[in-house]
Amino acid sequence: MDGLKIAVLISGRGSNLQCLIDATAESQYPAEIVAVISNVHGVLGLDRAKKADIPTNVVDHGDFPDRETFEDAINDVLLSAGAELVCLAGFMRLVSAGFVHRWHDRLINIHPSLLPAFKGLHVHERIIKAGVRFSGCTVHFVRPDMDAGPVIVQAAVPVLAGDDADSLAVRVLEQEHIAFPLAVRLIAEGRVRVENERVTIDGHQAPAGVLLNPTGG
Repeated sequence: MDGLKIAVLISGRGSNLQCLIDATAESQYPAEIVAVISNVHGVLGLDRAKKADIPTNVVDHGDFPDRETFEDAINDVLLSAGAELVCLAGFMRLVSAGFVHRWHDRLINIHPSLLPAFKGLHVHERIIKAGVRFSGCTVHFVRPDMDAGPVIVQAAVPVLAGDDADSLAVRVLEQEHIAFPLAVRLIAEGRVRVENERVTIDGHQAPAGVLLNPTGG
């Protein structure tokens, strides 16, 4: 079905793009992907989009003298496609405050930690080193500060004894593939409101119970 028009910005293999492609292929999902934009040529994510007959564009940051003109070119593609929501799905470029303001509350990102903890890169390695007991992922509205903004959806996973960065990343990615389509669905259904930099979700239900790690045996 037609619905909220979303564009997805990528830089690599596009596994989170694929989960959005799969979700939008469902007849009752309230959104459609109108453009996939990569800043890198030849990445797997572009092949995923082409296979699903989604329009693709490459806007190579190296072709522009500065970030402003690069982002102007991306913005032109977004407007031409009629995008109403922009999803950063492994887009490995920091966007400027100007771009964020253009798409205020219409620009979302997924990050592989429970924000505001562990912003930035090399997240899973840092989590293992810190010895925390839980990790997860966060879908949030983008703000000018890196990995900041009102939280829409989070998923938590335990950090297991013997985990390394790779095994933890696999478990977190599984939840990213659930959380990202859920966040887009909630927005598309008009259930998400941002008030005083906090997200309110109409009909929100929190999970029951408490997670404990370790369980105590």
